[in-house]
Amino acid sequence: MEITVVVLGLLIVLAAVAAWYTLRWVRMRRGGGVSVALRWRPDSARSSWHLGLGRYEGDQFVWFRVWSLRTGPDRVFQRGSLEIADRRDPSGTEAYAVPEGAVVLRCESATQEAIEIAMGPGALTGFLSWLESAPPGHRMRRAS
Repeated sequence: MEITVVVLGLLIVLAAVAAWYTLRWVRMRRGGGVSVALRWRPDSARSSWHLGLGRYEGDQFVWFRVWSLRTGPDRVFQRGSLEIADRRDPSGTEAYAVPEGAVVLRCESATQEAIEIAMGPGALTGFLSWLESAPPGHRMRRAS
């Protein structure tokens, strides 16, 4: 009898987690976005790539990690403080961890730690256009 209660409780918890993840995934995809891999602390030997979905929301680029239960975005980047420091092709095994045909951008910010963003050619064009654009009266540094 006790084992049945434990198994039933475990199944209920697993069903709740699956429902939560499904709801998050549907809400995340409904808003649109582009496939983006992100790596924070790229100079650290333990740093790894994380797949996710990036979306533009005004002056912010928000990133949702694919395997996360968080209700909101996992990372938020401000357009005004983000600057591209380097651009390269994926090397070695990292080509398997990023979207196909991706270009890796090293981005630095005065307010956040350095990150690397990997995205395909179409997403890259959109990202560079968003990064270089600004409302009238605001000057932005050239991104590419």
